[in-house]
Amino acid sequence: MLRLDDLHVYYGEIHALKGVSLEVERGEIVALLGNNGAGKTTTLKTVSGLLAPRAGAVHLEDKPLVGTPPHDVVGLGIGHVPEGRRIFNRLTVRENLMMGAFLRRDGGIEADLQRVFALFPRLMERIAQVAGTLSGGEQQMLAIGRALMARPRLLLLDEPSMGLAPVLVEQIFETIVEVNRQGTTILLVEQNASMALSIAHRGYVLETGAVVLAGTATALSQNPEVRRAYLGE
Repeated sequence: MLRLDDLHVYYGEIHALKGVSLEVERGEIVALLGNNGAGKTTTLKTVSGLLAPRAGAVHLEDKPLVGTPPHDVVGLGIGHVPEGRRIFNRLTVRENLMMGAFLRRDGGIEADLQRVFALFPRLMERIAQVAGTLSGGEQQMLAIGRALMARPRLLLLDEPSMGLAPVLVEQIFETIVEVNRQGTTILLVEQNASMALSIAHRGYVLETGAVVLAGTATALSQNPEVRRAYLGE
């Protein structure tokens, strides 16, 4: 479904991605692991059109994406939940969710709104509340719900557990599994490697802008290097 071929991305003279290649098949959850500065967020931003690679290619179902404006990438079926949530603090919960559907002209928006509320009942309870006054966990729910309102075929999730209490982390990950079960393919960037590998089908490990390991989630979770570097063993 998604294919990255030999991506090279720079921030000025800093070589952030050094030949990254990976694939995400339809229906999968694929985890992208690595320490801070490894290039995980840069990879997602490149897929969604926020960064332009200096070399390499990105394809969504054989359609080239490099050079496509971010709003057109959304229209092609890619949703992006950025690191730090980036909700609209002064808008209400409902207004934030409707912003996620800004490109849509079909008649299914209300049904998808109800789908988001089924996934995150707390958002229904807070529907008229200003988003900036929500808790961190509620803001993460809102960020995911906003992305789902675009009805993406592929969802990019960047650090969904960051700053959340353990009980909320479990709830968010249960919801990610349910979103995938309902038919959305997911590329997941996550510092909590144990949680990520517990729900993923496959994974890649990035170090200093390059893929150094790839395999099934089970194989990666049993890999001594992964266990030592990312699972605290």
